[in-house]
Amino acid sequence: MTKKKPLILVTNDDGVTAPGIRALIEVMKQLGDVVVVAPDSPQSATGHAITINNTLYINKIDIDPDIETEYSCSGTPVDCVKFAVNEILHRKPDLCVSGVNHGSNSSINVIYSGTMSAAVEAGIEGIPAIGFSLLDYNWNADFEPAKAYIKKITQQVIDHGLPEGVILNVNIPKLPEKEIKGIKVCRQAKAMWQEKFDKRTTPMGRDYYWLTGKFINLDNGEDTDEWALANGYVSVVPVQFDLTAHHAMQTLNSWEMDK
Repeated sequence: MTKKKPLILVTNDDGVTAPGIRALIEVMKQLGDVVVVAPDSPQSATGHAITINNTLYINKIDIDPDIETEYSCSGTPVDCVKFAVNEILHRKPDLCVSGVNHGSNSSINVIYSGTMSAAVEAGIEGIPAIGFSLLDYNWNADFEPAKAYIKKITQQVIDHGLPEGVILNVNIPKLPEKEIKGIKVCRQAKAMWQEKFDKRTTPMGRDYYWLTGKFINLDNGEDTDEWALANGYVSVVPVQFDLTAHHAMQTLNSWEMDK
């Protein structure tokens, strides 16, 4: 009996025409039947936003002749996953992959990432999910070295599944394939953005601001995603959407809050 191919939902936050998602689609076509639902324009740093006060528009598109079901969506990456599951597929896909993001989503960046939020939304729906990112912000970045690692990690998830409530955050260094040392399962590094607002004034005299900032790694551990990437490894961080700080519950229960 021929084994049925898995149904794979592909999305991203850089827009449906971004080179990153097109590279991801090329890999996924080797592993299963692909459905694409992705934003019609860049949605970077939208986090887990959803559209509730505006209308959503969905357009069927034909970019890849091998993909029968491909749509662009006017909403956020999370909207794309919700719409795909509820309106296009009418069932849960076997896997959701998001990316390949143009730029890092390691460490604290996972909180802001539209790429990872799409994967997390799939995880909330009970769908095994992976977010992929390449440490190259260039629109014309070379995704070829990443493809072998994307395929390998995805195949492992197809074969073994993921623990309940766990999503994989995968970041790939900007290196030729022969210089990538391998894959490391890591923890999220403790890091932060030190923000700065660049204040400017319009010709009409109105002030406006550009958000800028500096990324600061506060973590010297050699078991983190930042260390792995800096040392030529693909980092794989298992993340979860249960935000409960279980380690703090005993402390809070010792407070006299019921008196």
